[in-house]
Amino acid sequence: MKNALILLLCFSCSTLLLGQDEAETPNYYIFSIYFGGGSYYIDSEQTQDLYEWLDGIEGAEDMEISIHSHTDNIGSKQYNAWLSQMRSESAIIKLMEKGLRQEMMSIEDFGELNPIYDNSTWEGKLKNRRVDIILRPIIF
Repeated sequence: MKNALILLLCFSCSTLLLGQDEAETPNYYIFSIYFGGGSYYIDSEQTQDLYEWLDGIEGAEDMEISIHSHTDNIGSKQYNAWLSQMRSESAIIKLMEKGLRQEMMSIEDFGELNPIYDNSTWEGKLKNRRVDIILRPIIF
């Protein structure tokens, strides 16, 4: 009986955690823009991909937008902090050109301080040179 109760509780918990109605709005949407070393330029191909992504999200213009900017660990911390800020500003310009309002945007410039990928490898450095644009529905 005890094992059956534990099994029932586990099944109920996993159903609550895994079961999601397809009609529910996702908690967030994320898009990453990648940069060359030392660059904050967003090329036309990535701009087009960003705009197509935004077009696919219903109500994107009314969502909270978080911009998280990252760099690899090449260069000084001060330089990477500046580069991270410039990458955020480039992303904001692209979002505003698409018609999104700046007052809906927040920025976190991480520079080299919050790498997701391993900065000791070339591939990790490439993946850390990015801005993540995160859209969250506003819940009232």
